[in-house]
Amino acid sequence: MKFISAVAVVLLASPAFATEQHHTMSPYTEETGRQIKSLSEADIGELMRGGGWGFAKPAELNGYPGPSHLLSMKDEIGLTKEQVGRVQSIFEDMQRRAIQEGQRFVAAERELDAAFKNKTVTERRLRALIDNAENSRSRLRLVHLAAHLEVTAILTPEQVSKYNELRGYRK
Repeated sequence: MKFISAVAVVLLASPAFATEQHHTMSPYTEETGRQIKSLSEADIGELMRGGGWGFAKPAELNGYPGPSHLLSMKDEIGLTKEQVGRVQSIFEDMQRRAIQEGQRFVAAERELDAAFKNKTVTERRLRALIDNAENSRSRLRLVHLAAHLEVTAILTPEQVSKYNELRGYRK
């Protein structure tokens, strides 16, 4: 009986057991100081500058090159001057549209956060706030994915293959 009591004391005192039993500490405690709780400062910066924020992964990882990366690897891929001009134009249009939509998305997330912070959220208002944010997110994702689709159409199969090789997707 003393052995069982000793094992129980050891188990109950162990940090692993205590963690298993008490899930009161949130993994989000470090995020309470964020200006927008759902977005880190890095996320906001990425969205405001028109960065990809991972939206184009379905294209990128399935063999559809991105305009930004194409421009940085234009010589290795063998882009012609005409292709560089077209990719540059696509990139600039994507960047402009992504900045505009990124600003709208951040504003929508800020508004959603404020409704909770100010304790003014209702279910009806919540639905509208979420719809606004998600519609913006959807448009932003489309901007990035469409640019991959557009630049891929002006590349040769060999250029696409070289891009994927250089990016480490295909050997």
